Amino acid sequence: MSGHSKWATIKHKKGAQDKARGKLFAKLIRQVEVAAREGGGDVSANASLRTMVQKARDASVPMDTIDRAVKRGTGELEGVRYEPITYEGYAPGGVALIVECLSDNRNRTGSEVRSTFSRNGGSMAEPGAVSWQFVRKGVLALPKSAGVEDDIMLVALEAGADDLSDEGELWQVTCPPNELSAVRKALEDAGIPVADSDLTLSPTTVVPIEEEGEARRILRLIDLLEEHDDVQAVYANFDIPDSIIELVEA
Repeated sequence: MSGHSKWATIKHKKGAQDKARGKLFAKLIRQVEVAAREGGGDVSANASLRTMVQKARDASVPMDTIDRAVKRGTGELEGVRYEPITYEGYAPGGVALIVECLSDNRNRTGSEVRSTFSRNGGSMAEPGAVSWQFVRKGVLALPKSAGVEDDIMLVALEAGADDLSDEGELWQVTCPPNELSAVRKALEDAGIPVADSDLTLSPTTVVPIEEEGEARRILRLIDLLEEHDDVQAVYANFDIPDSIIELVEA
């Protein structure tokens, strides 16, 4: 398992522990609103909304809260209008970062994201400077108790998945983004529980990081960006050895 995958697994576990936090709920609801505004409120016809609603449900967001978010997105209820914004940049060590935001004030968000980069050893980049190093994928996390590898692999591949990998305490299934809902449904129909599913940006090339201090600076920058209310996701292309990841996590 790569260092990047191990860190993603740690973040998943941390997220699972923090699911009751209001900040996480607020971010998920914002994603639901924007998906409904951009593609309509019918989950059967709006794949993005379907994914975001499932993501919110995985985090135990109440259905009535989700329903109100959909109605705000479609205009049935009054609400703030959020705009998707993507920033690109570099962390220490030349690690590429993509920061996806939803904001009601582009100038404020841009200034604060830029400040976070500059104060923590990073730098912003022009649009397109690093995005070519990532590809959009669907990712599903399954508990190890979900089943044996061969059985999960058979169901997942038949439903359109690309791969199944062992990520320590989780199985990770990857698939084309447009197959995410179908793969999840096939797994659950087969009695295989899914802990989480989402659309992500996966790096096509990675930057090896071998020094603990540099790893700490990279991961601190990512944590600070993720703490911002407008930031929905941060993607990076580092590869840090498991031994260093464990030191940082400790």
